[in-house]
Amino acid sequence: MPLTVLSDSDINSILYSLNRDDVLALQNNLAEALHEYSTGTQETTGCCQSNQPERIAIPASNDQTTLFMPATTSTSRGIKIATLATTPEPPRNDSLPSIAFAKSNTSISSSSSTNVAPTPETPISQMSSISIASSTATDPSITSSQSTSPIGSLSLLTSNGTPYAFLAASTLTAFRTALASTTIFTRRTNVHIICVFGAGAQALWHIRLALILRGSEIHHVHVINRNFERARKLMETIYTSPEWEHLRKSNSKLGFSIVSNEYGEYNRLLKEHVRKADAIFCCTPSTTPLFPAEYLTSAEGRKKGRYISAIGSYRHHMIELHPEILRQAVAPEHKNHHHKHAERGGVIVVDSLEACLKEAGEVKQAGLSPEQLVEIGELLMVKKASMKEIEKGGEGEVGLKRWLQAGNVIYKSVGLGLMDICVGEDLVMLARERGFGTTVEGF
Repeated sequence: MPLTVLSDSDINSILYSLNRDDVLALQNNLAEALHEYSTGTQETTGCCQSNQPERIAIPASNDQTTLFMPATTSTSRGIKIATLATTPEPPRNDSLPSIAFAKSNTSISSSSSTNVAPTPETPISQMSSISIASSTATDPSITSSQSTSPIGSLSLLTSNGTPYAFLAASTLTAFRTALASTTIFTRRTNVHIICVFGAGAQALWHIRLALILRGSEIHHVHVINRNFERARKLMETIYTSPEWEHLRKSNSKLGFSIVSNEYGEYNRLLKEHVRKADAIFCCTPSTTPLFPAEYLTSAEGRKKGRYISAIGSYRHHMIELHPEILRQAVAPEHKNHHHKHAERGGVIVVDSLEACLKEAGEVKQAGLSPEQLVEIGELLMVKKASMKEIEKGGEGEVGLKRWLQAGNVIYKSVGLGLMDICVGEDLVMLARERGFGTTVEGF
């Protein structure tokens, strides 16, 4: 059997060639695999949870961790081996560490104090004129310039154990995470304003897939990152790369901005963008919440329905969302409240209930129980998921759809090897169809 070898460059070439129909097809295949993971049995599918071994983490002395992530589908077996930088674990404390969102009097020159959001016509040289704000918060997990993108490989074998593909893991990991994250985003009613925390590969693919899937409806993309230079490089890619040209020009209303704590008015802009956002993508390996809970838990913050995806933290001490945001999301509705607020589902959506209970910092620090989590694989098949909602006294399919489309939905992911295998299979098929990669005959 021939062995297909895909470098990171090959995978980028494949992914940048995808159109909306391609992305939807990949997303549908991943949704089916996740549904089988959540609901299948060993007798019915190879994707079921009982067929997915736990991943193994091996720490190294150079502040890195190597993850071994075996997985299986009905047609393939495989393992991803990835090494990534380890975020420092803060000193043990009985309470959540306080976070400094300090008021700042920092100002910059008059030419750079105006709030200028770059548009496709804005030269990159002018991007430093964006109004951004400063904070005294320091978190080494996100202020560091060290890349957190995994380095490694994915090996794929047929169901009888014959190797048929070997893929670089860096871009693949970022893409498959964003593909799962944007599955619910695709169903949302309003997606005009998007906030993206982070400026690495995960942020890039969340932005790109959002624009491919709903680009004509998006008006503003706010990139929020504590390191301005890294955010500037991401924006430079979006504004100068030929692969982004059609996305930039397909919507004349589309505008971008960078918000960084290195310059003035950070706190005001952070609160404003989070409050106004229709979707928030958190893509950082942070060990402290990215914004105060009250931005979303106050009466004002609860008026708007949002989709929030938190995919950057994947260990028990890492956290992007304040635990109080999750606690409020699962709290019972009070029928006698006097404030209008967006509908809540009473649960947090997760990629894997078992993995998130064990590894997700937000879930653990919020003290959530299994009954307060629901796997995305269950939700994606609305009719089956609605039966559970009816059992809890809800409206069934109508109420579930309304919540997914317009309510407050939080998705928490720590990553599954199954995602790598499923998306890897599809990329190998596309590579063979479109002539990408290297083929080793008779391997």
